[in-house]
Amino acid sequence: MKIQFLGGVGEVTGSTHVIKTEKSAVMRDCGLFQGRRKEARIKNQTVFDNVEKLDAVVISHAHIDHSGNLPSIVKAGYSGPIHATYATCDLCEYMLRDSAYIQENDVKYLNKKLARKNLPLVEPLYTIEDAEKTFQLFQGHGYHEKLQLTEDIAATAYDAGHVLGAALHLFEVIENGKTHKIGYVFDLGRKNLPILEDPEQLQNIDSLVIECTYGNRLHKDIRYAGDRLEKIINDTYNRRGKIIIPSFSLERSQEILYVLEKLLGEQRIPEIPVYLDSPLAINVTSVFRKHTELFDRQSREILQTGSDFLGDKLVKCTRNVNESKALNEDKNPMIIISASGMCEAGRILHHLKNNVEDENNAVVIVGFQAQHTLGRKIVEKYEEIRIFGEMYKLNAKVHVLNTFSGHADRNDLIRYIKNAGDQCKNFVLVHGEEHSLQSIADELRQRRPDARIEIPQRGDILEF
Repeated sequence: MKIQFLGGVGEVTGSTHVIKTEKSAVMRDCGLFQGRRKEARIKNQTVFDNVEKLDAVVISHAHIDHSGNLPSIVKAGYSGPIHATYATCDLCEYMLRDSAYIQENDVKYLNKKLARKNLPLVEPLYTIEDAEKTFQLFQGHGYHEKLQLTEDIAATAYDAGHVLGAALHLFEVIENGKTHKIGYVFDLGRKNLPILEDPEQLQNIDSLVIECTYGNRLHKDIRYAGDRLEKIINDTYNRRGKIIIPSFSLERSQEILYVLEKLLGEQRIPEIPVYLDSPLAINVTSVFRKHTELFDRQSREILQTGSDFLGDKLVKCTRNVNESKALNEDKNPMIIISASGMCEAGRILHHLKNNVEDENNAVVIVGFQAQHTLGRKIVEKYEEIRIFGEMYKLNAKVHVLNTFSGHADRNDLIRYIKNAGDQCKNFVLVHGEEHSLQSIADELRQRRPDARIEIPQRGDILEF
């Protein structure tokens, strides 16, 4: 048995792995690489050359860095099943259509520049039509439902506690009459996240492929996330400024709404308008309302009391462009939650362009920002940032709240590895930048000197 690593190794985005036996090939995740435009385009175009040899695809969750390249393999000829949880199927329909729209519009913008220079034009990575074809291949399943993907590979999904419908997977691979159990644990969530159940622990496995996004960092307790957000909102409101929150449309936006509803209900912040300025986030929120069976007990009880942290009582949804533009013309204090989460595309760019030079405003970063993204430059507090080709001074207050992270931190990861059991002899560290990967590797070498520890790079093939 072999695992081929095509993305999400030595980096955080673009997760794509293929489990291979003599008889079968199963892809786990098919994510978009997110970063510099030219580098991203090259990496995303070379996912898997022999898609016709794939027997099945299994998707962990609907975030674009795990599902966003599915239309590319469909465009290249893949026509087999795409397995995911029911919620992930519903979410991907919105996420992939939005991604295709961005691909098409990015190419229109790029081709205008190329045409002016008499350079060859380019095609989008995939189109909305490719995304529509992809939806037809999805097959929904529940947690703990064992799927016989091929004659010799089975998979069972467990709750990852990361985003709605996210799954950890136990792959069972039969070779020479023996079963090898591989735990695929990324993206791993955290305990006590708003809305979601806690992650489930995989045990009695032989190999563990685990993320290391925050392998060298610790998060503050998510239960106190509201305390710092409360102070930021009150301070900015007193300056008569705006709070701009670049947020992932899936999960993070809904978690922010959950906390804001609590702060408003307890009268810890003033009655300040809250705008969800992302058609995708609005559509994703509708999927949350459809799948309340996946909420934790506390969230279900809150909804039963009549409190609607996902509804119109709290948030004003801006669907069209004119409504979005009007927010920048309005000089009153407000909270704007807008996509994309890494500030690489979407309406958030317009809000940043119009607001980052005002020192009375605040930009609140609530999620991981990959290297070379605009979001990372804001986190690192560059004096000037480039938006739509123009430079803007970063005068607004920048606040980074890793408290909201949906990824396990260093202690969570080490605890999960320990609880996987002594039977696990192989550890493959993925989905992390170099310093995070090495931090977990060093810890493992001390704790498990008998184990095999691998940090693969893009294109590597490991044999088990």
